[in-house]
Amino acid sequence: MTEARPYHHGNLRSTLLQEAESVLAERGIEGLSLRELARAAGVSNSAPRRHFADKTALLDALAEEGYERLGRRLDEALEAAEGDFTQRLAVFARTYVEFGIEHRALLSLMHRPKTERNARLLAANDRAFAAPLRLLAEARDRGDIEPDTSGRVDMTLLTLLQGLTVLASTGMHGNLPLDALVTGCVETLMSGLRPR
Repeated sequence: MTEARPYHHGNLRSTLLQEAESVLAERGIEGLSLRELARAAGVSNSAPRRHFADKTALLDALAEEGYERLGRRLDEALEAAEGDFTQRLAVFARTYVEFGIEHRALLSLMHRPKTERNARLLAANDRAFAAPLRLLAEARDRGDIEPDTSGRVDMTLLTLLQGLTVLASTGMHGNLPLDALVTGCVETLMSGLRPR
């Protein structure tokens, strides 16, 4: 019988999320366990439950943090981006793909189906993509792209980004530099989005 360790930790929630992201990258969702995370953090088995009721709550919190980090990167990149809509869209796409390459398992977790019960996760998703959606809305208003309001353009763009992320993170893009891959795909997409 193991002796229960007391709960003494400066920032257990943050430590658990960092460790969970490492385990997620190495072993996937199935490899995550609150008990093992507690052991790695040096606290009692029950201590993580002060922050996460169960594994699902931990995964939701990790995905939420992922959206917050992605959102900050997208905001910073688009704020500094210059040029026309196509150039700014390429900056957005490159930033997204780079995040996906660096955090492949986390991005996969972030894009798991969301239910109504995790409203915080849905809100984090909306915040993360607020700047790119503004970019698209402004382009529609200026007539740079078709004035589609059905979500078809947004879905097409997300599909392109996910595909580019898979190609780049698995090496399927060959020797083509990431910047050339992303810029070329965005320019091709734009040729189909421009009003005729």
